[in-house]
Amino acid sequence: MSSDCLPEPPYYAVIFSARRTEDDEGYETMMARMEELARQAPGFLGYESTRGEDGFGITVCYWESDEAIRNWKANAEHLAAQTRGRETWYENYVVRIAKVERAYGMNEMTIN
Repeated sequence: MSSDCLPEPPYYAVIFSARRTEDDEGYETMMARMEELARQAPGFLGYESTRGEDGFGITVCYWESDEAIRNWKANAEHLAAQTRGRETWYENYVVRIAKVERAYGMNEMTIN
């Protein structure tokens, strides 16, 4: 397993599904900052993200523990980004937190 791949389960996944608004002022800058901060956060393992032309997207962030997720959620800059997202960038969203018990696939994938 390469260093860019996730560890053997169990670990946690935060699944963020959202539909974006057309207002994207400041969005890319904020998302780049959130990625930078998340990478520095204890327990962060990586993420995968995709967005369709219709504005619907899914980002899955992987974490070592539920405690690491709670600490990330409480980060002051992340809280500010969440507020701006609700007010400006997202029509709607859903956050799901899951414990990954098993993971398998055809070929090894690189996780951001």
